[in-house]
Amino acid sequence: MPRMLNLFDKHAIKVTSFMIGEAIEKHPQLAREIVRRGHEPAAHGKRWEPQYTFPPEEERAWIQSSLDSIVNVTGQRPSGYDCYWMRGSVRTLGLLQELGFTYHNNDLSRDEPFTQDINGQPFVSVPYTIHMNDIVAYDFTGFSPADYEQQLRDEFDQLYEEGAFRRRMMLLSLHDRLSGHASRVRVLDRFLTYAKSHPDVWFARKDEIARHALATPDITPKVVRDVAEVSGLPSATNQKNG
Repeated sequence: MPRMLNLFDKHAIKVTSFMIGEAIEKHPQLAREIVRRGHEPAAHGKRWEPQYTFPPEEERAWIQSSLDSIVNVTGQRPSGYDCYWMRGSVRTLGLLQELGFTYHNNDLSRDEPFTQDINGQPFVSVPYTIHMNDIVAYDFTGFSPADYEQQLRDEFDQLYEEGAFRRRMMLLSLHDRLSGHASRVRVLDRFLTYAKSHPDVWFARKDEIARHALATPDITPKVVRDVAEVSGLPSATNQKNG
């Protein structure tokens, strides 16, 4: 973790750190250091357990517990939430909104943030990624840091090209026990240098992305509007597109 934090400092990049409640209670100095360096503390449950199996009140208490742990340890209130292995219950999003969260992480459907109506109010999905997750990348037999670096560049290049026409977001899912290895940090260092060499790239925490999505819910690219008009579909500008 110190190696990764130093890398982010080197590139003046702030990230989102999903924190497990009982873990940061055992290691409060690390959680406070993450926040001290300007990174976002977001909630990742109380323990590494499937909350989708819990009855309603137990799931509410579970989310509240992880929220309380982050507030007590870091002094900051989390606005984002990530379930164990991305698996929430049918109630999770409603509970998150009722408890004051702004966004969730458990979606794979788009390469962009978007809003949806939960309990009659806008709630943001800031999608996650599996294929760009270091757990998946480094679990393949024979998959090397060099392969991962090429995958990062290809993902960036494609989304950067598409970004000329619509909102695009690239997410890196990193875990300290994997990407914190010396050789893998070198890969991230080279990739961040590459990405920063391109104009008009925004490096953002997820809470910043969520606030941007809430402030601009009706952004719809011209190409989507044109397709809707040609096909006779309802105007996309009337939908909650992120």
